[in-house]
Amino acid sequence: MDDGQLTIGANLEKFMTYKFEKLEVWQMAMDNVDPIYSLAEELPHNEDYNLKSQMTRAATSIALNIAEGSTGQSDAEQTRFLGMAIRSLKETVACQHLIRRRKFFNDETKIEIAYLKSQTLARKLQSFRKALIGDSKQISEEPPSYLFEVEI
Repeated sequence: MDDGQLTIGANLEKFMTYKFEKLEVWQMAMDNVDPIYSLAEELPHNEDYNLKSQMTRAATSIALNIAEGSTGQSDAEQTRFLGMAIRSLKETVACQHLIRRRKFFNDETKIEIAYLKSQTLARKLQSFRKALIGDSKQISEEPPSYLFEVEI
C-alpha cells in the first residue's frame, strides 16, 4: 500500500463504521436483494422497463431507506423511513404475485424462496418499527401475520 490507497477486500466488516451497517435488519435487506435480482434477471426482455425495473428498484429501496433513516436525529424519523422500507418490501411481494400470475416461470422455486425471505424481513422490519414507536398513539397499519405455509 505504498500509494496511500486503502484496499478493502473480504474483510469489509471490520471497516463498517456507519450505524446502519451494524443493523441486522439492514443486513437482511441486503440479503433480500439477491433473490429479487435473480428473479428479475430471468424475466423476459419485454419486462425490462416494467416489472424488472420496478422490482429491483423496490428491493434496493428497502436497504437504502433503512440506511437513510438510521442517520436521522429522532426515532420518529427512523420510524418514517422504516415505513417506506416496509412499503417497498410489499412492492416486491406484489411483483412476485404478478410474476406468478403471468406464469413467467415453469419452476416457481425461486419465487417461493424470495417470498419466504420477504416474510422474515417483514417481521423484522415491523418489530424494529414497533420498538421505535413504543407506546405512542401513532396511526399505523396492523402488522401482517404471515402464518401460511409455502411448499418448496
